[in-house]
Amino acid sequence: MLFNSFEFLVFFIAVILVSLLLREKGEWRVFFLFIASCYFYMCWNWKFLFLILFSICLDYTVGWRIYISESITVRKRWLAVSLTGNIGCLAVFKYYNFFAENIASFFSGIGLTLPLPHWNIILPVGISFYTFQTLSYTFDIYRGELRPKKNFLHFATYVAFFPQLVAGPIVRARDFLPQLEKVWRFSDKEAMSGAAQIIQGLFKKVLIGDALAAALVDQAYSYPGSFSGVTLLLATYGYAMQIYCDFSGYSDIAIGCARVLGFRLPVNFNRPYMATSVTDFWRRWHISLSTWLRDYLYISMGGNRKGRVRTYINLMVTMLLGGLWHGAAWNFVLWGGAHGFFLVAERFLGRWINLKKVGNSHMAILARRLLTFHIVLLGWVLFRAKDLQTVKVVLWRIITFAEGLDGVGVHFLLPLLVGYFLHLSPLSLKDLISKRFVEANGFLQGALISLFIFAVMLIMGDNAPFIYFQF
Repeated sequence: MLFNSFEFLVFFIAVILVSLLLREKGEWRVFFLFIASCYFYMCWNWKFLFLILFSICLDYTVGWRIYISESITVRKRWLAVSLTGNIGCLAVFKYYNFFAENIASFFSGIGLTLPLPHWNIILPVGISFYTFQTLSYTFDIYRGELRPKKNFLHFATYVAFFPQLVAGPIVRARDFLPQLEKVWRFSDKEAMSGAAQIIQGLFKKVLIGDALAAALVDQAYSYPGSFSGVTLLLATYGYAMQIYCDFSGYSDIAIGCARVLGFRLPVNFNRPYMATSVTDFWRRWHISLSTWLRDYLYISMGGNRKGRVRTYINLMVTMLLGGLWHGAAWNFVLWGGAHGFFLVAERFLGRWINLKKVGNSHMAILARRLLTFHIVLLGWVLFRAKDLQTVKVVLWRIITFAEGLDGVGVHFLLPLLVGYFLHLSPLSLKDLISKRFVEANGFLQGALISLFIFAVMLIMGDNAPFIYFQF
C-alpha cells in the first residue's frame, strides 16, 4: 500500500475517523493504531507480519532481561541474543545471496567449487528500518539510558507504527513512547500542519521525483551507452534531485500523517545539497540513519577517542556498513566507502586547513557547497547504477563528453529546475506557504487539498514505489 495511492488515502481517512472516535479511550486508541499498522504491513505480504512480530517480542523480552540483570556478563549475553536475532534476520533475508555468490566466486577464482544454493527470498519491506529501531531500544537499555517499557502494546505500536514503518524516519523509543501515554487532543492547527507536510511530500515525490525518473533518468541509466556525456551528466543531476524528492517526500508524508494523528516524528532532511562539506551533508541527509550510525556504531567502536588513525578507521568502517545497509551489492558498498574516504580526507586535511582562515565570504561558502555537491553527485552515480559496468560507462562518457542521444526536453528540465529552486530557496519561503495554508479558512483548505489530490491522482498514472522501499 503506497503512500501515493488511492488505497492509502482511503485507509488513512478511515484511521483518522476511528482515532477521533477513540480519542478519549487511550489504550483502545493505541490498540487500534497497532492493528491498523499490522493491516498496513500485511498489505505488502501477510507473511512479513510474523517477522516484525518476532523482532518486537525479541527486543521486548531482551530489554527486560538486560534491565533486571546485575551481572555485566549476563547483560552482554542478552545483548548478543538481540544482535544475533535481529542481524541474523537481516543476514538471511537481505544478504545471504550476496555473500553466497561472492564466496562461490572467490573459490571459483582459485580453482575450487563451493556449491552454495541460491535462495529465492522476498526482501521484507522495511526490515532494515524497524530492525535498527528495535536495536536502538535494546542498546539504550543496555547503556542505562532507557527503562524498558512494561506495556507490551505500547512497545509493539512504537515498532510497527505505520507512517514510519517501511522507510523511516528511524525513531528512538525515548522520543516516541511517551507520546503514546498522552491523551490525544485533536487540533485543527496540528492537523492542517500535517496535511501541508503530506501535500509537500506528494508534490516532491510525484511531480518532481517521478517526473524526472520517467523523463530521462531511468532511460539514461538503463542504456548509458546510447546517451551523450552531457545528457548523462544532466541525468545524474536529475537523479540527485529525484532521490532527494523521493526519500524526503516519503519522510514528509510519514511525518505529516503522524502529526495529523497527534504524534511528532523527527526531521529527516535539512536541505542536504546546501552542505558545505561531506560531514555537513551527513548532518542533513537521512538524519535518523546518520545519527543512528554515529550513536550505536561509530561511538561504540571508539569514535574519535582513540587517536587519529583509529578515528579514520572507525569512520571508514561506519560508512562501509552504512553503504551495505542500503543494499546487498558492491555499488552500495563502494558508495559508502567513497563517503567514508571523503569524511576521512576532511578530518585529515582539517588538521592543516582552517576554513575560517580560508574565508567565510559568500563566494567561499558557495565554492564549498558546489564542491561538496559534486562529490555527493559522484556518489549518486555509484548508488543509481545497476552494476559496476554501468558506473564505468556513465563516468567515462561524462568525462570524455561522448556523443550520443540527447533526450533532454522541457518535460525533464521543468521538474529539474523547479526541484532545485525549491531546494535552494530560503526556508522562510516554505514556512510562509505552510503558514498561509494553516491559517486559511476550512473551506479553502478542503478545496486546496481536494484539488491537489485530484491533480496528483490524474498525473501519476501507475504508482511508482519509493526508492528506499528496496532497503
